[in-house]
Amino acid sequence: MKTVNTAHQKAWGYLEQCLIDKGLEPDLMLRMVGQIDIAIPSWALGTGGTRFGRFGCGGEPRTLAEKLNDVAVLNRLTRCAGSISLHIPWDKPSHVDDIRDYAQHLGIRIGSVNSNTFQDLGEAQSYKFGSLSHVNRMVREQAVAHNMEVVEIGKALGAETLSLWLADGSSYPGQDDFMGRLDRIKNSLREIYDCLPDNWQMLIEYKPFEPHFYSMCIPDWGTAWLLARECGPRALVLVDLGHHLPNTNIAQIVATLLWKGALGGFHFNDSKYADDDLTVGCLRPYDLYLIFCELTKENTWSTQKRNWMIDASHNLKDPLEDLIQSIENIQIALAKSLCLDRKKLALAQEHNDIALCEQVLLDAYLTDMRPLVAEARLRSGGMANPLSSFRDERIREKLIGERGSQSKASGL
Repeated sequence: MKTVNTAHQKAWGYLEQCLIDKGLEPDLMLRMVGQIDIAIPSWALGTGGTRFGRFGCGGEPRTLAEKLNDVAVLNRLTRCAGSISLHIPWDKPSHVDDIRDYAQHLGIRIGSVNSNTFQDLGEAQSYKFGSLSHVNRMVREQAVAHNMEVVEIGKALGAETLSLWLADGSSYPGQDDFMGRLDRIKNSLREIYDCLPDNWQMLIEYKPFEPHFYSMCIPDWGTAWLLARECGPRALVLVDLGHHLPNTNIAQIVATLLWKGALGGFHFNDSKYADDDLTVGCLRPYDLYLIFCELTKENTWSTQKRNWMIDASHNLKDPLEDLIQSIENIQIALAKSLCLDRKKLALAQEHNDIALCEQVLLDAYLTDMRPLVAEARLRSGGMANPLSSFRDERIREKLIGERGSQSKASGL
């Protein structure tokens, strides 16, 4: 361990001087990287699967309390995973006060709460043909009531955000009336919004396809924004990095939403096709960096509360190791964006010097910011290399010993 610390201090000392020589402020960068709070979704703490099969890794959480324990492990290692995002009814607690108190004991905050109207889970009305957009008023009322219940549970747990994604859509031409269902969604969302506490936000997520492939009710950021505007100023757009068609310029979407003050948060992941839910930054780290270049502009970074969350499906990797890698890649992308010489870039843009514009971006991107990220973690009480610490402490083996090798994640 002494050798690792010495190597780190040497790398950090060199990088710190390089940043100073560039006219940057390392202490400010350390604070910004160290203060980001990335929510961990409860559903990502267990092994995912496909329609072909699921291969568990053992030691997965079986209860909400065990999920909180796993988030506490991640936060101890990284010091930036201090909140959990819950999915109701998967995570509906039997004793709300006990869960709230236990989370506080662990130093974990309940971040957003997510509703579920994309499954039938014993309700009187079926969501087979939609929820908030359904042609049947009774189904819409049931879906609205469910979201209101989620808000009440969130209030009791100390959450302040309702995250909402609709699986509503159509699979065949003529199956539904496009404008009619938008009216129905608008009215349903307004009912939910009007019941939110004054300090809450409602985040509206979009997705171009799946589960329906002819049309989705909220297929893009523009539709999500229009619906948010119909509700009120605390309704904002949620960007899931996997919810885009291939080669979509997400950085431009982010800039547009920032321009209008409409960006509420992110679900971070990576994908090759769409919604693959892979480790953040594993395929397109440069695109992730470009998104953060928009986020860290002087007039956009601190003007509004942001909801950061990882939304990935861990089908092959150990879920906790995958989450550690995702957190690391998010922090690195943030740190690289803070290296960007914005004055030089603006001057090059004014002169239409395309080659220089690209080079300025690359200079920051190619700077190895891992020592700064490690230093930020150490100053916050975390680990310089959380993945190595996770393995050195044999955390997965301990969880298997406590929970059993064949445990399966349960949302309840």
